[in-house]
Amino acid sequence: MPSFDVVSKLDLQKVDNAINVANRKIAQRYDFKSLHILLELNKKDKTLKVEVPDEMKLKAVQEIVVSSLMDQGVSPKVVDWGKQEEASLGAIRLNCKLQEGLDRELTKKITTTVKETGKKMKAQIQGDQVRVEGKSIDELQEVIAKLKAMDLPVPLQFENMKR
Repeated sequence: MPSFDVVSKLDLQKVDNAINVANRKIAQRYDFKSLHILLELNKKDKTLKVEVPDEMKLKAVQEIVVSSLMDQGVSPKVVDWGKQEEASLGAIRLNCKLQEGLDRELTKKITTTVKETGKKMKAQIQGDQVRVEGKSIDELQEVIAKLKAMDLPVPLQFENMKR
């Protein structure tokens, strides 16, 4: 029986490259000269620390980070921007989390979507991934298209396709 796995994985090396590119872009911008702007990735905790002087600079830094992630082929959905905090001297601090894996709620949503297709499909939750089995590759590809069309808070990858 053909099958595939629905996962949400994070390539930390690509994220690290994107953050390094974003730091270089920030250093080159004229309007950011002599300002304290911090963009720091912690690979171990999978967090991103952002410190900027004001709201306008925060939006610009977020745009730079998103464009750098997209240039590296990483979905910007991996960054959960979190809440703004007050830092020293009136600056704004964000402690962002990098999302990896599918939580229980998302796996249930994916399995119900697979079952709603009307085809004879089987979706099993296996930890933080979902295995989908069907009778033909064409039916599986229809399910992949339907899952891609969903607006989920994390990026999905489809791997381990077996015929």
